[in-house]
Amino acid sequence: MKVKIRKGDTIEIISGRLDDKGKRGEVIKVFPAENKAVVQGINIHKKHKRQQQTQGRTLHPGVIEFEAPVDISNIMLVCPKCDEPTRVSIQRDEEGVHRICKNCGAIVE
Repeated sequence: MKVKIRKGDTIEIISGRLDDKGKRGEVIKVFPAENKAVVQGINIHKKHKRQQQTQGRTLHPGVIEFEAPVDISNIMLVCPKCDEPTRVSIQRDEEGVHRICKNCGAIVE
């Protein structure tokens, strides 16, 4: 199935972890084959790295925070015109393919 969320879109978390539910963020990367998306500031995980030496350089140890992918079924696109989470329809015409907001009917680009 085609993913209707693209890189750079503003989305809102509709379900999942309680501390992330209701938050908004920008999509950094989309993985359509896995039905997942990485959202800025959402689903923060910590990874503990140990010190390593590779090719004469030393990689510093510590705790690294990163955004883990979120399932696309748990996020909704926020319409820039009506500023609400909305479903999206696809419309094709002579100019190309457009995503349409189901609430207000505006073109989402």
